[in-house]
Amino acid sequence: MRKLLFLICLIFLSSSIFGQLENARRITRTLCSKEFYGRGYVNQGDSLAARFIGDEFQKIGLEKLKNNSYYQSFSNPVNTFPNAMTLVINQDTLIPGVDYLVDPNCGSSNVTWKYIQLTKEEIFDSEIQKRYISSVYKDALNISGVVIDIRGLKGDSLKRIRLEVIPGLSQQLDVLVLTDEKFNFSVGNEPFAYSLIYVKGNKFVSNASISTQIKSKYLISHLSTNVIGMVPAIPNKKRKEKDTKTIFITAHYDHLGMMGKDVYFPGANDNASGVAMLLELANYYKKNPINYNIVFVAFAGEEVGLLGSSYFVQYPWLPLEKIHFLVNLDIMGSGEEGITVVNATLHQEEFQKLKSLNEKGNWVDLIKPRGEAANSDHYWFSQRKVPAFFIYTMGPNKNYHDIYDTYDNLTFAKFENLFKLLSSFIADL
Repeated sequence: MRKLLFLICLIFLSSSIFGQLENARRITRTLCSKEFYGRGYVNQGDSLAARFIGDEFQKIGLEKLKNNSYYQSFSNPVNTFPNAMTLVINQDTLIPGVDYLVDPNCGSSNVTWKYIQLTKEEIFDSEIQKRYISSVYKDALNISGVVIDIRGLKGDSLKRIRLEVIPGLSQQLDVLVLTDEKFNFSVGNEPFAYSLIYVKGNKFVSNASISTQIKSKYLISHLSTNVIGMVPAIPNKKRKEKDTKTIFITAHYDHLGMMGKDVYFPGANDNASGVAMLLELANYYKKNPINYNIVFVAFAGEEVGLLGSSYFVQYPWLPLEKIHFLVNLDIMGSGEEGITVVNATLHQEEFQKLKSLNEKGNWVDLIKPRGEAANSDHYWFSQRKVPAFFIYTMGPNKNYHDIYDTYDNLTFAKFENLFKLLSSFIADL
């Protein structure tokens, strides 16, 4: 029976592949364009993306599960940077996203700095830390900022600096951190009292002049929206509706938005490409329904802490116990080095099924198992005992949470093959 299902699936797939990659490219290109402002919290970029996805659901013909709507809204706090920002060091105006990055929880700063530069030894001196966290000491020295150099630090030392020292300092002083690490931006929801800026170490010399113009805007209650639609199972008079299985296919659509007026984070691989895969699967199953209900969810708020999926699990549009399996998709734009499956060790039977199907189809070069991880929207479902995989591709494209995660840097090397693998797996669950 399974061999028959596999063959039928292949026949349907071969007839639907034409034009698929072109449409996936269109969706990805659109979602990571400047018009969507990085799908974040400046200029309602995330809302524009939600509306675009809802329109795609409508074109495909997905059913609405509740309130005659595709949209499930919730509110969340978020720190944003909607205005122009400037960092000048020794009369050199640095390039945001290239030469420096503000911390997601960075506060406002519009000053010419009076600062002290700490050595690596001083950074770890608890007495010196207390001095600079003390507003009395700061005022006595007439300083407004501190420069610290974390280049060369690794392991526990670097972790301690990030988690303990820097946040404490940023509540009392402007902090500039010299680093040689790759820049990775994220989204914050607990703004510091002062600015926190990471700068490439080669852009700074001792006793350099520093001036900043940074304006953060804290949104206490930003409205975010999950987008939800469904392809119902093929009608079967012999099967009771309550016995019909439901599969969830999910992908987050939000990204990091903007850092200042001119710099935005496209999020092509993360996760415009995942949304493209979700929409291609939705289009396929609308034309080729199976004996399961298939619910498609584009989650908001993943980058802020998996908020969209957390909200759905708290207020589900259908009972969670009815979900037979969930497949969460992210980073679908490469695949040259295979895919990783989170929760593979939890659901070994399904993982072996996925590997067996891939051996028959020879679609991806490697399927790497990984254990539990709270790294995407599958997590809250897993916590509620819903069987779930989180699948993402691996490849040479390492642009992640930076300004270089663009459409032009995607290869879509295994997109069509991964579509075949996912479709076969879902049909065989």
